[in-house]
Amino acid sequence: MFKKLTFTILLFSVLILNGQTKTISGVVSDESGPLPGVTVLEKGTTNGTETDFDGKYSLKVSEKSTLVFSFVGMKTTEVKIKNKTTINVLMNADAVLDEVIVAGYGISSRSTRKSKKVNKLHQKISNQLQGVSSANKNIRIRGTNCSRCNPNKKVPLYIVDGVPVKSNYNSILKKIDSKEIESVNIYKSDKAKRFFGESAKNGCIVITTKKGNYRIEDEDAYARIYENQFKNVNTSPLSTFSIDVDKASYSNIRRMINNGQKIPSDAVKIEEMINYFDYNYPQPQDEHPFSINTELVKTPWNSNTKLVRIGLQGKEYKQENLPASNLIFLIDVSGSMGASNKLPLSKKAFKLLTNQLREKDKVSIVVYAGAAGVVLKPTNGNNKDRILKALDNLEAGGSTAGGRGIELAYKLAKKNFVKNGNNRVILATDGDFNVGASSNKAMEELIEEKRKSGVFLSVLGFGYGNYKDDKLEILADKGNGNHAYIDTMQEAQKVFGKEFGGTLFTIAKDVKIQVEFNPKKVQAYRLIGYENRLLNDEDFVDDTKDAGELGSGHTVTALYEVVPVGVESKYLKNIPKLKYTKNNNQDKYNEELLTVKFRYKEPSKSVSKEIVKVMKDVTIDASDDMKFIASVALFGMQLKKSAFTNNAKKKDVLKLANSGSLNDENGYRKEFVRLVKSL
Repeated sequence: MFKKLTFTILLFSVLILNGQTKTISGVVSDESGPLPGVTVLEKGTTNGTETDFDGKYSLKVSEKSTLVFSFVGMKTTEVKIKNKTTINVLMNADAVLDEVIVAGYGISSRSTRKSKKVNKLHQKISNQLQGVSSANKNIRIRGTNCSRCNPNKKVPLYIVDGVPVKSNYNSILKKIDSKEIESVNIYKSDKAKRFFGESAKNGCIVITTKKGNYRIEDEDAYARIYENQFKNVNTSPLSTFSIDVDKASYSNIRRMINNGQKIPSDAVKIEEMINYFDYNYPQPQDEHPFSINTELVKTPWNSNTKLVRIGLQGKEYKQENLPASNLIFLIDVSGSMGASNKLPLSKKAFKLLTNQLREKDKVSIVVYAGAAGVVLKPTNGNNKDRILKALDNLEAGGSTAGGRGIELAYKLAKKNFVKNGNNRVILATDGDFNVGASSNKAMEELIEEKRKSGVFLSVLGFGYGNYKDDKLEILADKGNGNHAYIDTMQEAQKVFGKEFGGTLFTIAKDVKIQVEFNPKKVQAYRLIGYENRLLNDEDFVDDTKDAGELGSGHTVTALYEVVPVGVESKYLKNIPKLKYTKNNNQDKYNEELLTVKFRYKEPSKSVSKEIVKVMKDVTIDASDDMKFIASVALFGMQLKKSAFTNNAKKKDVLKLANSGSLNDENGYRKEFVRLVKSL
């Protein structure tokens, strides 16, 4: 009897043990990264799940079961659980060739059919790689060919060091020394589309160089800039423009100089170069949110002209006095953001910002690739761990539906709108939108509609090779915001650390400047820079016309080069005599050089206020700030090959810069000197 009882107890114990369950979790990936959508089943049952966007899964199963991992195009993998609670799986391609990896001069194929060795990478790829054929000098990936299709539409997507390029593959190979190449990955259409989005539907060829920062020429895009010319005061006495607090041009140029690259003329925006630096302007002392400062000096590069400086200093608010913020981090996670100087750098930049948030601030995170989604719902600024974790989990892959991302970000910002607070979308991208509304015109129309919500926009540009400066400038300009280019963590610290308030908190919007020159004192003038910010004279008093925004602590500087009356200048052209126009200036204006007017709106208001300042015709010795400003302007003119440099040399730039760099607390001016010397 005792033996039977013992046997029954043992049998019951075994049944209990066999019936015990445990939760298994892990990550499924292949050599290219996490695999979303992989089916994970408990073998012999219908109990299963799928991996999420990051390749992660979690499944409760019996203790002694086996997990089966299956995915189209990949070999099915079985793993016994045993005593494990975490099972990470690296899946391999199926027998049909799906991807080829070229490392150095050799090739390693996952196909079970063939494997070859490559002696010279610059030979036609179709003669080297199994599964790739060539037609009409265009590379095709097997599985995408169609005898009825137009061959010109079957070109795969090419990515070099994380940057998609539009050039054909052979032309890229000619530019890259084979000794510089680390590897080449070739993906068939189905897998390529899954990883890189619709633009890779014909397959994808991914090249990684050993240095990891190869640049493809002519893929960056800049708005065309036509340099301002001298205007005759008798026919054009008014000069009207919108302020520009953007500083992207300078950091972008700095990056190009440091990389030894040729600088495109249209990448040079002199006003953004000048406004990158701080100047010794006093804080405002009256009811207006900025002070106005002027200076008149001899032009360092032309003895026949003079330089006029007009400077604004925005009121600076301490961080603890800023209103509560409703911030939407809108982050591009498309395939083009995979390079180290794009998404990884943008994540670090947002972490800097996160660490400065207060409990009353709220952050949401929206991402977009082929589609857009919310990855972090509104979270208070004191819950930093949650925000940082959400940033850490972001990975790049897919096409770029920037318009959808903007729509979703503004929708979320409006839903959580903080009255009398700082409601702002902060967009981080290279600007390479390619799905849905993506043209510059479409972006302009979209953002003009969104700004009516009262939500402001800050635009952060990252990367190069396919950097769309023109599109980002439009977004920032029309979205009541600012545009910065972040090339290093030091620049991120400047934007989100030193200039935190100016980057995020607007104190005046639609700020316009109109200068009227006295024809008794000035023959002609030209505005240096601001070519993309010019307004019609009548726009100055039209409150429906959009203009630039001024942030807390921001400075804005504008330079005019003027030709005094009675001075001959090669830049002046004769105009016909006017029959009906007569100058009726009164003698009381004889000492005035110009009158400058400013219009601005308070951030939540729709009606503008006007300030007027008269500048006397008094030439003084240039201040240190003025010397440095002149050096930056001259350097920009030289980079643009301006017609107005009067043959000034690099040494003239350095002389001005060195004499104007005595007060350089943060070292930015000395860095400028180094950049000039390096060219």
